[in-house]
Amino acid sequence: MKNRVLFLMATFVGFLPVFVIQKPVFMAYHHQLASASTLTDYLKVIAHGLTLDLSIAGYLTIVPFLLVLFSVWVAGPYLKAALKGYFLLAAVVIAAIFSIDIELYSYWGFRLDTTPFFYLKTPKDALASIPLRAYFTQTVLFVLYAAAICWFFWKLIIPVLKIKPVRHRIAGSFILLLCGGILFIPIRGGLSVSTANEGRAYFSTDLFLNYAAVNPCFSLLASVWREHDFASQYQFLPENERKATFEMLTDIPTSADTLQLLNTRRPNIVLILMESFSANAIEVLGGEPGITPNLNRLSREGVLFDRFYANSFRTDRGLVSVLNGYPAQPTTSIMKYPMKSQSLPSIAKVLDSVGYRTSMTYGGDINFTNMQSYFYASGYQKITADRDFPLKDRLSKWGANDDVTFPHLLEEIKRESDSVPFFKTFLTLSSHEPFEVPFHHIDDLYLNSVAFTDSCIGSFIDSLKTLPVWSHTLVILLSDHGYLYPYGISHYDPKRQKMPMLWLGGALTSSRIISDYASQIDLAATLLAQMQLDASAFRFSKNIVNPASPKFAFYTFPNGFGFIDSTGTTAYDCESDRVLIEEPHEETHARMLKGKAMLQTLYQDLGAR
Repeated sequence: MKNRVLFLMATFVGFLPVFVIQKPVFMAYHHQLASASTLTDYLKVIAHGLTLDLSIAGYLTIVPFLLVLFSVWVAGPYLKAALKGYFLLAAVVIAAIFSIDIELYSYWGFRLDTTPFFYLKTPKDALASIPLRAYFTQTVLFVLYAAAICWFFWKLIIPVLKIKPVRHRIAGSFILLLCGGILFIPIRGGLSVSTANEGRAYFSTDLFLNYAAVNPCFSLLASVWREHDFASQYQFLPENERKATFEMLTDIPTSADTLQLLNTRRPNIVLILMESFSANAIEVLGGEPGITPNLNRLSREGVLFDRFYANSFRTDRGLVSVLNGYPAQPTTSIMKYPMKSQSLPSIAKVLDSVGYRTSMTYGGDINFTNMQSYFYASGYQKITADRDFPLKDRLSKWGANDDVTFPHLLEEIKRESDSVPFFKTFLTLSSHEPFEVPFHHIDDLYLNSVAFTDSCIGSFIDSLKTLPVWSHTLVILLSDHGYLYPYGISHYDPKRQKMPMLWLGGALTSSRIISDYASQIDLAATLLAQMQLDASAFRFSKNIVNPASPKFAFYTFPNGFGFIDSTGTTAYDCESDRVLIEEPHEETHARMLKGKAMLQTLYQDLGAR
């Protein structure tokens, strides 16, 4: 009996070095982010991550515990064979999670959650943004790590167990059940009121060190748990305070001095979502010079919103923010849940109800991240995707490049009838990782891809201007989300979220710059108000050009939010209850309160749908 207890102890303790070794490897892999880290930082990462490591070790010891408990009553050689199979499976799962997580952090800036499973419904597209180097590196890492874990448990842990008959089975079972009860303590995270959570690993003002301390297996499990009861998450404020604060952030009826940007109530509308376009790459918005000469030129001809921000960091969340006026969620994506996303109001539904022809064009796989079902549910009557382009035109990993899809969109417009207005939405793709485009003018791959799409935009707009339809058409250009450029900025930094929004076309009254703080969710209320259409269903959206409306931008990042207004910027990490950015440095409780009310209301709404 003692031998069985000793084996369980060895199994539990044996998982700890398996997870501890991940910390320095993770930091070494991301050596640029860890360049300022000292030996003390490495040791702190290991120490502060131990609670989550203990929790996962506890979970992984449950199956050996049950097998050993069963062996008290039915002893036999099956036990070691079953344990070998289990440890092989555990090794494969642990190694897979770590090897995937360590690479994805380079792109997403947070530890593994359920997001990759959403994208893996279409694996070809999910893998398209990963360079070939990463395939080899991650495969080697996976194989070596899984083999090492398997060898460790097969050769050092399983031999600890000596299978002998148990004389006093009831007493032996009681002892093992007591051990199982003790095992619950590390699984729970201790005996305190609070249970194990990712925030337990946070200890530094450097968020990278906090992320390095987080066990990716725990991060993935926590993400799964969080997805079930949205309404109970982010309960920052009492209901009366939440409601009162949120009302301060909602749109109000259009005032008499609201700017009228359009010269017609029913313009044709072309909405172009530019993949990963960051304001930091656009000279007219203070970004890199010479990358976007066409956007720079066109910005003088239309209405430029120069304090405009993304609501999130991924396309599936950015689409919902733009097309539905619905804020992005920091722990999930409403597009994962068709029953919820189809209940959202959408610009396309409103325009369809007043006689518009609606269409969506994308050069990639329209089934990626549930997009096809989402677009149809959002009111689009026609969808064009990679399947509609000849194979010779689908040269990008993602599908048809922008120099193919923009001319296709132009031809569609030429075929439209003047008697019925149209609403065309177009999502570009060439400026997506791995940034492989038929354009080689700039050494930096990201900037080169942005410059390529900018050249396509310039050609498209110049051609559209020559058509009669230009005189009563509105073209809206904005990003689906920003990008981590300049390299090294944090994913919670507002610089990562800042993006362009530019209105062009003969349907505009004049050119101007609008410098009010706003974000993607505000397009819906702003556009529909210009067309004198009801936008009341878009409860999170506000009319940017209504002087009486609140002026702010709200954005989310993994388990956190940012709030920007004329008083400054606040970025808050919900997991660690830590303020990440407070600019100016004097604490502004009002921004924090508004951001919390916004996020709490969002999750209440998400849970109720």
